[in-house]
Amino acid sequence: MKFLPKWRLRKPAEDAKTVYVSEKFGVRSLHIGSDTVQSAMRISRPNDLELSYTRSMMAFLLFHPVPHRVLMVGLGGGSVAKFVYHHLPGATTRVLEIDPQVVAIARQCFLVPPDDARFQVTISDGAEYMGRSDVQADVIMVDGYNAESHVEELATREFYGHCRERLAPGGVLVVNLWGGDRQFNDILKRIEDAFPQGTLCLPARKPGNVIAFAFRDPPGSLRWDDLEQRAAALESRYGLEFPQFVAGLRTMNRSDATGLHT
Repeated sequence: MKFLPKWRLRKPAEDAKTVYVSEKFGVRSLHIGSDTVQSAMRISRPNDLELSYTRSMMAFLLFHPVPHRVLMVGLGGGSVAKFVYHHLPGATTRVLEIDPQVVAIARQCFLVPPDDARFQVTISDGAEYMGRSDVQADVIMVDGYNAESHVEELATREFYGHCRERLAPGGVLVVNLWGGDRQFNDILKRIEDAFPQGTLCLPARKPGNVIAFAFRDPPGSLRWDDLEQRAAALESRYGLEFPQFVAGLRTMNRSDATGLHT
């Protein structure tokens, strides 16, 4: 495939639903039906997490540091899927993506690896799949936005209830939300209702995205000293800004001088 110097692919103006790719200043971006960047990859570091919201989603490691089964709903450009694949070798990852065109572009342009014993991309409706009783995961990660808003089927009370049922003991649901979405408070309330053992919110470093973490079971110690020790170790291991994640958790959640309260 031949590409222009700055832009790899352009969206045809007449097709609002086109999946297309742009490239500028060494960063390749995925767009789905609009100019909004859905996913991004720095070409010189293809397995890093370029966007702050994707890094913030990995803050689940503060609460579940050694997942064995990760289930993702929504592939996009595959940034989080690649990071988990390359940095959590003890985990198996299944990614559900409803649009085969997204899967094709993610593999062609964003270096998403082929399926193997630890990694599989399934073209599937995430809401329907989550209703299957034979599915179980330690961590479920949901990034369900289209060109306009959160995908409705991935933001219902039923869907979040199924997510809780699919989690193994100690499991965590991770949901990417957009703070400017007019349904943000309603969606967050549905998550909280489905997960009575507790939820936490983390604002991404770049304003806009908010990551919700929902716990199947009580999450254990959330004391500041424990969280800060975990954050320092995780930052050293993965190169992500875990101490800043801890500071961000303080801004959106109930807490006191000793720690967080879910």
